[in-house]
Amino acid sequence: MPASQSLPVSPCTFLVRFVKVDRYGLVIPLDHAPPIFCLSITPSDPVRHFRWTHEPQVVSTNAVVRVCIYSPPVHKSSTPLEPEAHLQHYTAHTRSELPLTSPMTVEALESVAVVAVPFPAQGHLNQLLHLSLLLASRGLPVHYAAPPPHVRQARERVHGWDPGALSSIEFHDLNVPEYDSPAPDPAAPSPFPNHLMPMFEAFTAAARAPLGALLARLSTTYRRVAVVFDRLNAFAATEAARLANGEAFGLQCVAMSYNIGWLDPGHRLLRDYDLQFLPVDACMSKEFVDFVLRMELDEQVAPVAGVVMNTCRVLEGEFIDVVAASPQFQGQRLFGVGPLNPLLDADARKPGQARHECLEWLDTQPPASVLYVSFGTTSCFRAEQIAELAAALKGSNQRFIWVLRDADRADIFADSGENRHAKFLSEFTKETEGTGMVITGWAPQLEILAHGATAAFMSHCGWNSTMESLSHGKPVLAWPMHSDQPWDSELLCKYLKAGLLVRPWEKHGETIPAEAIQKVIEEAMLSDSDSGMAVRERAKELGKALRASVADGGSSRKDLDDFIGYITR
Repeated sequence: MPASQSLPVSPCTFLVRFVKVDRYGLVIPLDHAPPIFCLSITPSDPVRHFRWTHEPQVVSTNAVVRVCIYSPPVHKSSTPLEPEAHLQHYTAHTRSELPLTSPMTVEALESVAVVAVPFPAQGHLNQLLHLSLLLASRGLPVHYAAPPPHVRQARERVHGWDPGALSSIEFHDLNVPEYDSPAPDPAAPSPFPNHLMPMFEAFTAAARAPLGALLARLSTTYRRVAVVFDRLNAFAATEAARLANGEAFGLQCVAMSYNIGWLDPGHRLLRDYDLQFLPVDACMSKEFVDFVLRMELDEQVAPVAGVVMNTCRVLEGEFIDVVAASPQFQGQRLFGVGPLNPLLDADARKPGQARHECLEWLDTQPPASVLYVSFGTTSCFRAEQIAELAAALKGSNQRFIWVLRDADRADIFADSGENRHAKFLSEFTKETEGTGMVITGWAPQLEILAHGATAAFMSHCGWNSTMESLSHGKPVLAWPMHSDQPWDSELLCKYLKAGLLVRPWEKHGETIPAEAIQKVIEEAMLSDSDSGMAVRERAKELGKALRASVADGGSSRKDLDDFIGYITR
């Protein structure tokens, strides 16, 4: 740095060494890298940003955001801070690709609290935690409120972030009375996870009071409280409406196009693309349909300022426009900020961080040679179907990683008893040794899908898994199980053309034979398959387009900036 631009190093100067900035604005520090940016913080002066070769500039909120200091390398490359600087719980981050101009100020960001209220099921917990981490990395105080076991579940299962990033969020327990937590029943006539209904009902009935108390407390210390609630938790919008300074935003955890089918199964878009929307009571239990309708009534009564969507114009632009014009969404702002999950590089590794053994195994496999098989956290197969799938994997002679586990209980930390697959696994793993790997516990799905050795994903087509797969350029072998998943498979296979259908929904009560499954596996994996090549190339195109959407100038980046600008106005 030239002498004319020298900066006196004082106890209030914060020097940050880093080598790259990810899409969330998170700095990756490196001890041996030369300092590129310098932040000068004093109690009386504004935060100032110094690029090593440029004149000082006042930092915008695109350059410095609120995040707990958790990284030892940052501590090592930083000078001590005086207590009055109030930065003991902050570190500096910057988005180098964004201009250092913004109508927002640090004060505007910190005067607004975001309270995230997830629905207590894995795919919902995960999406709202990703959004919470994303907002926290941009400078907003974020509070994540859920029942104690689900707070723990969300924290333990999140992937793709530095573990220390969780320190940027304040977690709150919404205590609810005890509820039944029965084991899932693989032999149940419907594949819908009805064993979770006691927990859903208990949560909805009991979480209102502790959530209301939390919101009331936060409303006394913040200019505005923005409640971002899973749209299955519409009671949270009612609680937000009780505050003079509260505002509610729904999080759409399923495809936005699903709303069109729900509202008008015969809509022109569905006819144009030959998309079938099944009656909701065909894919869900009656108890859950009634539950959803009650939540819809709550949402209609309580004012909702907007909807944050885990999707983007790349995937659903036509559908978003139709939904935005519908009477049900009049007066609401729509923010398509997806994909919410981190976008990992194919060779992404974090030095010193333990890796799952399946990732080490993937490191030894050829590029694009492994089929990843997983059916989410709310589905079970009968023993007969497991045997047919196993025979198909073995007969295809394709490398695979298979996550074979039963659906989650309401409390995943409750004793689940003996593994019913133990005997089968002891034989199957011997027969496929060297070709495949079976995981019976929790798998690092995001890292598996990002890995260069992974070629495709046989999936239940939950929206969370769909977004994770497409955002990493991997096609889907669609095997929908329940809820919105049959719609997602329609969208994947017919509209986006990035999937191959394994089992039509109308055969959900049948056992699919190994020959039929093997045929689709080979179609997706073999290089001489024209249809397989087409979906592989299409998935790669979508992966690139999704990455562009969250980069500078992309629609998701713009909508995220607009959302933050709106709640901090």
